[in-house]
Amino acid sequence: MAQEEEGLEEFEGQLAIDVSQTDNEIVIQAPIAGVRPEELEVSISDEMVNIKGERKSKTEVKKENYLCQECYWGTFSRSYLLPIAVDSAKASASIKDGILTITIPKLETSKTKVLKIQTE
Repeated sequence: MAQEEEGLEEFEGQLAIDVSQTDNEIVIQAPIAGVRPEELEVSISDEMVNIKGERKSKTEVKKENYLCQECYWGTFSRSYLLPIAVDSAKASASIKDGILTITIPKLETSKTKVLKIQTE
């Protein structure tokens, strides 16, 4: 659950991601340990990937009883603007060992054609 301080509103955490590419696809990976697939929402448009979810703590600990609290519990989201055109209809997502992996095929782009300039 997001922390609520005196005078501060609850906030949404930001998910850390790694984005890489191969010749044919964009691959996004995010550590999401403790989040079940049904607690995640991944949406992809032709230019943006949105990841939303919630990490729920299984134990209730009063704030004053924490000696250290570095883990984020609560809702989180991340949006990433894709740098190239992708085929969102063929994208896939999976979770293994606490890592969310989203694979999005790149759209085939036409080759650059060099025009010969004619003179009259």
